[in-house]
Amino acid sequence: MKADPKADAAPPAAGASKKKLLIIILAAVLGAGGVGGGAAWFFLHGKSDAAEPDHDKKPHKKAAKAGPPVFVPLDSFTVNLQPENGEQYLQIAFTLQVSSLEEVELVKLNMPKVRSRLLLLLSSKKASEINTGAGKKLLADEIIAQVKEPFEARGEPQDVSDVLFTSFIIQ
Repeated sequence: MKADPKADAAPPAAGASKKKLLIIILAAVLGAGGVGGGAAWFFLHGKSDAAEPDHDKKPHKKAAKAGPPVFVPLDSFTVNLQPENGEQYLQIAFTLQVSSLEEVELVKLNMPKVRSRLLLLLSSKKASEINTGAGKKLLADEIIAQVKEPFEARGEPQDVSDVLFTSFIIQ
């Protein structure tokens, strides 16, 4: 009878196979943790670091969520215009379109500053500058610029995207 070659070989040590299995599992866990940590760092910090290498810049506000627009209606303004052909005045009402409800609250909390800025802007105009469509569009852009100015020194600008006129009377 022939001897079985498998029977002649020494059985592997039970401790050696458990150590190999433990080392393989530990390496897999460490590798997965490293990959997961690297991916988390890349998605949370990698894009902003690449886009803004200058660390002195302020962080940007979150992008507006897609959804219905958010509006801030303002009380009407009545101002004297710069004289051209005698005294003229402007009575105007409009609504601001902003990015979020937080922006609505920020504008409402600072309404005295908003109204003061806009009264100064509107009272500096002449009737001939704002009675055309192009003049009204330019005025809307100037209103947006005034409202976007930060309310506090070194503060972030407000996110105002549009001015919608609801009343516009020059007399």
